[in-house]
Amino acid sequence: MNFDIKRDFKPAGDQPQAIEKLVDGVKGGLRHQTLFGVTGSGKTFTVANVIQEVNKPTLVIAHNKTLAAQLAQEYKEFFPNNAVHYFVSYYDYYQPEAYMPVSDTYIEKEAMINEEIDRLRHASTQALLTRKDVIIVASVSCIYGLGSPAEYEKVNLKISQGEKISRAEFIRKIIDIHYERTTADLKPGMFRAIGNMLEIMPISQKQIYRIEIEEGNIKEILVIDAITRGVLEATPAFFLFPAKHFISTKEQSERAFKTIKAELATRLKELEKEGKLLEAERLKRRTSYDLALIREMGYCNGIENYSRHFSGKKPGEAPDTLLSYFPHKTDGTPDFLTVIDESHVSVPQIGAMHGGDSSRKQALVDYGFRLPSAKDNRPLTFSEFEKRVGQTIYTSATPGQYEKEHSEQIVEQIIRPTGLIDPVIEVRPIVGKGKYKGQIFDFIKEAETAIKKGGRVIATTLTKKMAEDLSEYLKEKGIRAEYLHSDIKTIQRIEILTSLRRGEFDCLVGVNLLREGLDLPEVTLIGILDADKEGFLRSDTSLIQIIGRAARNVDGKVILYADTMTASMERAMGETNRRRALQVAYNTKHGITPKTIIKKIQDITDQMKTEHAKTVDSLLQMDEKMFTKDPAKLIKIKEKQMDGAVKVLDFETAAILRDEIAELIKRSTPAKVKKPKKDLFE
Repeated sequence: MNFDIKRDFKPAGDQPQAIEKLVDGVKGGLRHQTLFGVTGSGKTFTVANVIQEVNKPTLVIAHNKTLAAQLAQEYKEFFPNNAVHYFVSYYDYYQPEAYMPVSDTYIEKEAMINEEIDRLRHASTQALLTRKDVIIVASVSCIYGLGSPAEYEKVNLKISQGEKISRAEFIRKIIDIHYERTTADLKPGMFRAIGNMLEIMPISQKQIYRIEIEEGNIKEILVIDAITRGVLEATPAFFLFPAKHFISTKEQSERAFKTIKAELATRLKELEKEGKLLEAERLKRRTSYDLALIREMGYCNGIENYSRHFSGKKPGEAPDTLLSYFPHKTDGTPDFLTVIDESHVSVPQIGAMHGGDSSRKQALVDYGFRLPSAKDNRPLTFSEFEKRVGQTIYTSATPGQYEKEHSEQIVEQIIRPTGLIDPVIEVRPIVGKGKYKGQIFDFIKEAETAIKKGGRVIATTLTKKMAEDLSEYLKEKGIRAEYLHSDIKTIQRIEILTSLRRGEFDCLVGVNLLREGLDLPEVTLIGILDADKEGFLRSDTSLIQIIGRAARNVDGKVILYADTMTASMERAMGETNRRRALQVAYNTKHGITPKTIIKKIQDITDQMKTEHAKTVDSLLQMDEKMFTKDPAKLIKIKEKQMDGAVKVLDFETAAILRDEIAELIKRSTPAKVKKPKKDLFE
């Protein structure tokens, strides 16, 4: 199937020439190209048109999960009939295993996996193995070890109507590919047996497949809605992929046990020769324990450290990653397009991954916590990454040195289709003097003016603590504010940005997470606090990116609070003024009146919500009118309904009502509603 872009508008401004040049570059065999496009010029739309023309599977890499989610949603809107998937790290919390020799401190690995993101990762790899019209939007987690695509594809099951198989044999087969049996509600990667029927929820889906086996044959396969339990369709066959990416056969496992024991014996001799008897004893005990667990349970904490042995790869050989799942030509060269978004940040980040991982692992190996082969469970080096991505388009408003040096073609996209020009920039003092009270008070005054006109505002600080403190101070001053920084979980970050766009609050305070790629057309004012503090967060690149957040609104304005004019400020303002001159000249020549970007408010978290959360949202929408009229009365009614559900032991309904009540209370003013005395589920 070919890529088919759906659009309500045609390329405009600089987009047509950019699309033509980039497509010609890809078809002409150029390996590196850069789309040097200003914020709000529609770089994603340009790339979408390039993808349609080139018609190859595409990997889009973003430097953080929030930006990746936004891009995934945009590409889904452009390509509703094609496969667009989201691939990021599935950890909500991750503390890697580490050892600090200076303080003799060993830190055990801790992780909390987000099951919904894991499902989306499986949907990504399965799409790559089953179709060609695929766009995967990924974070840099795409360069980490993932498991062999050959083994993953080899053990997938084709389940067909009429197939001869016994119930017991069928259960053994799906357990072998890591599906878990349950008697409760199904989740992705689980199955249950009911008489002569089996119900399975594939790891990448939220639908149930009901297989009826009669006299050793599969009689019927039905697709069931997981919530309503209604039959969606009957299907003659479907493919069931493994519930885990790391797959190994019994033969591979036996071989791995032998090679792990051989490596252990060699390493113990080395440690003993060096007089490291404590380290040798520690390594022997830990490895023996891990092997016993793997043999007995099929798993141990930290099993990924033995991945090289299970995959059969040689020492030092690059691991399989998401890139391995993309198509390759017969000679092994990549046959897909790679787009690196906000490349000035993403490229250095990709380059730094291996070094940080390697130094941490080396300490574990040196002090007897891990075998040397643990170092082969790693991200790709930058040179390995370069070989595995093929033709690449870098997109950025501020391309880095790498892109400038390697690109065989740099395509400028300065003119916005909307006619919008870069925002007005003002410089004001940080320190108060006379009637001027300083940057915070001045920003509050400007923010109040912008908010009264219906705009949203952003303040950027230098630290997380400053962001949190400022957001609280703004609330005290009557401004609805929230903060955003790296300690906030992935899905919550996306929800905060969506809430800002919807007007649920008016001011967002953050650090550098507010810079690249965040599409917020409602923002009319940005205050850059302490703009003259030279460094990464106030470099010319960072300042240009921050300024760009106000370039999607016709009333966009940026205030730099500074007591001195730094070189970075001069370069950022100089580049902004250069672009403004080109944009104004273009608008004058073509008689264009700038218009604020109108963009649908939507985000990928809608797909990530559990069915429970979606049901709560539906009830809130249904009860909206009554809530507006009398919130206290509505909450009392809901509490009675919850009590009634508990009495008849309908805890699922009670839990939904409980969460709706909690949300209703949150939306109510303290004067109108009293909080419930207790939680019935405590």
